[in-house]
Amino acid sequence: MSPTLYFLRSSEQKITTDMLPFAYRLDTLGQKLEAFPELDIYHKRYGLSSRDLGLYALSAQSIVGAIWLRLLYKESGAKAFIDERTAVLTMAVKPEFRAQGFGSAMMEQLLLEAAALFEQISVSVVHDSKAVGFYEKFGFLKLEGSETLSPVDGSKVITMVKKLIRQEVQRPSDGYDASKWMD
Repeated sequence: MSPTLYFLRSSEQKITTDMLPFAYRLDTLGQKLEAFPELDIYHKRYGLSSRDLGLYALSAQSIVGAIWLRLLYKESGAKAFIDERTAVLTMAVKPEFRAQGFGSAMMEQLLLEAAALFEQISVSVVHDSKAVGFYEKFGFLKLEGSETLSPVDGSKVITMVKKLIRQEVQRPSDGYDASKWMD
């Protein structure tokens, strides 16, 4: 089943809050988001800045995942921070919807959207997880010397970077399959 994708608006900031525990594996670790205030930079006040871009996937009237970018400042302490021109990516797919193509559909669309705004994006990934291969499939490269520790469990994480080719975004009226994209 193909998801319907929606732009993530500032009024839907709660979606980033609800999805962040899945992005940081808090659900599998039995932890609550409130226990990690250092993660607030990834979701608090999402969409109130032109520096934010994201979307979420809906399937059978249920949110299955979300993906969003934020341009952050060095002082934010973001694990994948490179510079103030590189947007930091956060992505989550609920466990029951993983390995069904939802993450790939969201990533493909986000990369199209991001290429109109940013030169590159970065993401922090557990160094030995399946996620590394997922991001490599989309052209992300490991940033040498970027190893650090996860704020949630101390596991080793790396930063991966994707250079984007600036291009104009096509909208449904430009030939997109409108059944897959709603606004």
